[in-house]
Amino acid sequence: MVNKRSKNETKRKQILNSAIDLFTEQGYAAASMDLIAKNADVSKQTVYSHFGSKDDLFFAAIEQVCASLHILDLSMDDLSDPQHILLQLAQRFTEVITSKQACSVHKICAFESGAYPQVSDIFYQAAPLRVTNEVAQLMAKLHEQKILNIDNAWHAALQFLNMMKGELWMQIEFNTKERLTPQEVDDYLRDSVDFFIRGYAIK
Repeated sequence: MVNKRSKNETKRKQILNSAIDLFTEQGYAAASMDLIAKNADVSKQTVYSHFGSKDDLFFAAIEQVCASLHILDLSMDDLSDPQHILLQLAQRFTEVITSKQACSVHKICAFESGAYPQVSDIFYQAAPLRVTNEVAQLMAKLHEQKILNIDNAWHAALQFLNMMKGELWMQIEFNTKERLTPQEVDDYLRDSVDFFIRGYAIK
């Protein structure tokens, strides 16, 4: 029983890895279930036995990517130093959204949104919405512990995340020749965190 479960899990991982590679390289439409099965070295029937549909597989692939690029990995027990916590979050968020894999997934979902709107919905739920929810929980904790004065945690999370995207994300998204240096990115993130904390400081 254990060996059978282990084999099933191995096949599931093979399928997911194949799907991630093909979805990010070729897009949702071009990555057929036949091709995913072939690349994973399993039968098409095996793919469908693990994932009921292409949408289900895509959602699982996006979730896998998001899990591997986890953003909020901070303890909420001690929030006494919001400057340090929010700067860590800003740096990790920037690292994730500017990674090759994250940018590929984002571009695919944006490109396919017209013909396959469900793809964008899947991505939105698995990535931006989940991350915003996590950050909103952090903002609510900062308010509850009277560290910052945040009446609307959801708005604060959106403000924080969108501010942290900054110029580097736009440069990568549009594949510009010029790129900010690591020091320039760090300076921007520190200034932005300072600005955010001042805006929500308890008067």
